[in-house]
Parts: sequence; structure tokens; C-alpha cells
Amino acid sequence: MEEYLIPTQFGEAEFVEKKSRFIGRVWPVETEAEALDRIQQMKKQHYDATHNCWAYIIRDGAVRFSDDGEPGGTAGMPILQVLQREGLFNVVCVVTRYFGGILLGAGGLVRAYTKGAKIGVDAAGKSMKRVWTVLYVPCPYTFYERVKLEVTAFGGIIRQTDFGSEVELELLFPEQRAEPFLERLTNLTSGNVEGMETGKEYRAFPVDA
Repeated sequence: MEEYLIPTQFGEAEFVEKKSRFIGRVWPVETEAEALDRIQQMKKQHYDATHNCWAYIIRDGAVRFSDDGEPGGTAGMPILQVLQREGLFNVVCVVTRYFGGILLGAGGLVRAYTKGAKIGVDAAGKSMKRVWTVLYVPCPYTFYERVKLEVTAFGGIIRQTDFGSEVELELLFPEQRAEPFLERLTNLTSGNVEGMETGKEYRAFPVDA
């Protein structure tokens, strides 16, 4: 199964440029129909806005954008390009504009809609959908901090930590990094800390920007 980035959650942010108010919103979606529903929701919610420009990318599906009345190429395409640069799939972005009475010009519009999309993406966050290997790692307290550092170094995620007579960790790693991590752990602790694989999951988890 392939891995790819999606928005972690709904994200919203806004700014004002020369008295025009821009609101950027980003959603994770699974289908084109869901993306279109989000766009229609924004058009209804902001029926009084000057423009509701948008773009979406559905993995193995449609890629669409709209300037919604702005000059051609100044809104929808810049929004789409932000989503593409961020490497996102199954995503829809709507940037709403309330005109403030001052013309921005073509270059100003491109910059504004680019910014609107980017702040929406940043507010939503990004998650990687991939096959994750689940590991169970019990370790003495003396090794706990070092194990946490190694988890980060190998691109893993600590999903659960239980503190008892020793620390018990449930970890998730990209499929190809689990075995090297376990080998590193054994060598680093001279065999005092050993883990075992307990399963695999195909799902999304937040990743650092």
C-alpha cells in the first residue's frame, strides 16, 4: 500500500490584505462528492462574500479548481498549487474573500490566495497515511529517555506509555524502519531492551511539518 499525505483535520485561518478579508479553510475528504459538498457549504455560509475560490485533489481521482469570478489564474490555480507543493491528497481548500474596496491587481491576488491556502493547510496540519508496524517495547526506567530519543530518530510514534514496574511502550513505525529500530535497541542496550512486533495498521498519523 502506498503512502501519501492528507490533512490531519479541518483547518481555518484568516488575514486582511488592503482591507479585503481572506478566510482559508482546508478539509480532509475521501471523495469528489464530499469535496463539492464542502464547497457548497461555504457558498451558502458566505453567500454575501465577494468570492469563494477553491481547489481539491482526490487521490486516483479528480483535480479541480475555480476562480469564482476572480480574474483567470489568480485564485483557483494558486490554491491548487499550494496543495500540490504541500504534497496533499484527498483535500479540499476554499478561500473566501470579502472585498475591501481596494484592488489588489493580478499579482496581489495570486499572493493573497496563495497565502489563504497556505495558512489553511498549516491550521489543518498534515498526516501521513501508510502502513505502520506496531511494536511492544518494555524497558527499565534507566533506558526510558534513551529509547524515546531513538524512537524519534527512526521516525516512530509513541502511541501509548504505561508506567509500572517498568515502562511499557506501544510504538508505531513506518514499515521499513521497524526492524532497524529493534536492532538498534538491542545493540544500544546490550540486550537489556528488546521489542516485538504485534501487528500492522494502514492509517494516517500526524507528522511534523
